[in-house]
Amino acid sequence: MIMANSGASLPKKPARKKLSRMSIISGAVDRFEFGRRTSTSEREPESPKQSGREYVGFATLPDQVHRKSVKKGFEFTLMVVGESGLGKSTLVNSLFLTDLYKERKELSADERIERTVDIKRNSIDIEEQGVRLRLTVVDTPGFGDSVNCSNSWKPIIDYIEDQFAQYYEDESGLNRKNIVDNRVHCCLYFISPYGHGLRPIDVGFMQRLHDKVNIVPVLAKADCLTPTEVRTLKERVMREIREQDINIYSFPDCDSDEDEDYKQQDKELKASVPFAVIGSNTVVEVGGKRVRGRLYPWGITEVENPKHCDFVKLRNMLIRTHMQDLKEVTRDLHYENYRLRRIQDETDNPDVKQERLNSIRKDSFATKEVSEKDRMLEEKEAELRKMQDMLLKMQAEMAKQQGASGSGSNMGSLADLATNNNAGSGDSESNMPEEMSDPNDSRSSTVEV
Repeated sequence: MIMANSGASLPKKPARKKLSRMSIISGAVDRFEFGRRTSTSEREPESPKQSGREYVGFATLPDQVHRKSVKKGFEFTLMVVGESGLGKSTLVNSLFLTDLYKERKELSADERIERTVDIKRNSIDIEEQGVRLRLTVVDTPGFGDSVNCSNSWKPIIDYIEDQFAQYYEDESGLNRKNIVDNRVHCCLYFISPYGHGLRPIDVGFMQRLHDKVNIVPVLAKADCLTPTEVRTLKERVMREIREQDINIYSFPDCDSDEDEDYKQQDKELKASVPFAVIGSNTVVEVGGKRVRGRLYPWGITEVENPKHCDFVKLRNMLIRTHMQDLKEVTRDLHYENYRLRRIQDETDNPDVKQERLNSIRKDSFATKEVSEKDRMLEEKEAELRKMQDMLLKMQAEMAKQQGASGSGSNMGSLADLATNNNAGSGDSESNMPEEMSDPNDSRSSTVEV
């Protein structure tokens, strides 16, 4: 029974093995033939493993751009405009958690009366999680402080135009590799909370600069107003902006594929303009938690509390969500408008074009002059090397001649040969090279000395 059972079971095991191998081979052949004869649209969707085999690599382009951008760093220029006492410096320090106004000097009342608009630039390098940002804050002390505020915006317009002009010259020059972008990307305009809307100086400033820079209106010192007053003042300011045809910075529309949280955030940002903000660098304790805010007898206003002010929304818009868009609008809209005006002026006025060409030629001549000096230094070095080789060759030749003649001392020297030459020895002159026998040759006189 044991032998019979074993004999009966032996033929079945190899049969199953052959059948499984044949099925695998036939299945592979069928898949190969099916994949070769069918079109791409008729094939079954590839698995992640199969798609990985056909991976080309251009999907890493965003990573390459990210690495290059992080290595290069970013630049952003922010301008703050408003009368003194509205908390411009405090807000900037609160936004970037820095102290840009360490050496600020408080002016007296007499100095403020005669004060004119000044432009001050403060730059600082900020690094966060390996990302470097070169932040430049342009302050305008003296704006709106004098009795006569007419043309108080002219120095600000001149500064913005000068930055455009500098970038235009650098872009049109020969060295375009390391162009520094000092163009103003955003202007925070501070509106006083003590009035009943926009003042004439506010309207005049925004009308003259809305086509040159991205203007973001800010309602300063919102803790002076009640929530109802804040809403009323915001509505009035926006209504006057529309009536005066002022184009402030408009937020771009969200794409259809954006998530709902981002769409809701963008909707809240648009509804918050002008941003009612509170600035403070003081840390207070609220319910056992340390926060930045302002302490009053009736309570505490928290800077980063959305129920108290729009500081968080302004920071998110300015830094986290729309900083790149502000730079792109400056480049594609405001700078292009300036560039178009410059090209038209150069076309209509040949003198302006000739002046720009002369400046470009001057830069090219300066570069050429530097290269010419380098070329002359290289020629001088080549001549010195040639003279050194010639002297070594002459010394070796004279030592060889002295050893062959045998007349004189056993240790010939350059002085003995020079003495024989001065004595007029015909044999020595005939044995010396032509370079040494020429009495007018400066090199022979140098060797004799």
